[in-house]
Amino acid sequence: MNIIIPMAGMGKRMRPHTLTTAKPLIPIAGKPIVQRLVEDIIATSNEKVEEIAFIIGPSFGKEVEDHLCKVAETLGAKGKICYQEQPLGTAHAILCAADSLKGNVFIAFADTLFKATFSIDADKDAIVWTQKVADPSAFGVVKLNSSNEIEAFVEKPKDFVSDLAIIGVYYFKDGEGLKTQLQRLIDENIIHKGEYQLTDAMDHMLNNGIKFYTDQVQEWLDCGNKDATIYTNQRILEIKNGNEKLVADSAKLENSVVIAPCFIGENVVIRNSVVGPHVSLEAGVTVEDSRIVNTIVQRDSIVKNAQVENSLLGKNVTYVEKPRELSLGDFSTQI
Repeated sequence: MNIIIPMAGMGKRMRPHTLTTAKPLIPIAGKPIVQRLVEDIIATSNEKVEEIAFIIGPSFGKEVEDHLCKVAETLGAKGKICYQEQPLGTAHAILCAADSLKGNVFIAFADTLFKATFSIDADKDAIVWTQKVADPSAFGVVKLNSSNEIEAFVEKPKDFVSDLAIIGVYYFKDGEGLKTQLQRLIDENIIHKGEYQLTDAMDHMLNNGIKFYTDQVQEWLDCGNKDATIYTNQRILEIKNGNEKLVADSAKLENSVVIAPCFIGENVVIRNSVVGPHVSLEAGVTVEDSRIVNTIVQRDSIVKNAQVENSLLGKNVTYVEKPRELSLGDFSTQI
């Protein structure tokens, strides 16, 4: 089986962080989103993975490309870098990995994480993973028939047809057949809102006898904006706590307390501070005289004299709150 990972562009909803870092490379509990995605797929899948194709923008750079290939190799697969020169939609992105669309193919878009066991029935034509949601009108959903086969894909339905939201994870038994359908969209210029959409290819496949099934994830974790990413970091820390080494041996704590679960990276220094719960401090971070809760601080940043909560700090940030001189009388309240 080959895995295809479209990584999209830099992402607008996560600015200013994505002005310099692609959204799938933002760290969650010490690892980039895309790395956690691939590791979890392989760890829970019953299929042997031969190749992982990462579809990236040309501006990501060699360091990112080398890291992605190394991730694949450590998981026993060949890493391959494919480029999407222009953001022309999901179908166009997948087709950029045309040479990898052969045999059994697993596709996962790299802007979400999830808790799931990917027990793939390789004899099925296609599987679309879903999650039950309270408000289906905000999502693309699948409609099932009496045999629990997908009979329709419905984009943001105004009236209720299903509460099974499509999360961006798919299996196709025939990668070559999928490639043909994606190319058909390009050749016939089938476009919605200026983009070539995977759903249009799946609609055509469904109408031509391909049977689609659904499977559900246990938990779907979005990384689309700052608040969602902070919550995802919180949940991943809870899930991985006790199952993954979260505190590096090289981390130094001086007169400080770490309240688990937290990720404390290599060469982190914490002085006179309380950190946690649900904090990720990437490699090289220094924290002094501070209190940090439910926050991600990326590598080589400095936090001093600060109260930080529900926050996302980028790389090489220096955040210092100016100490205040106070003289408060009896029965005062300072907020």
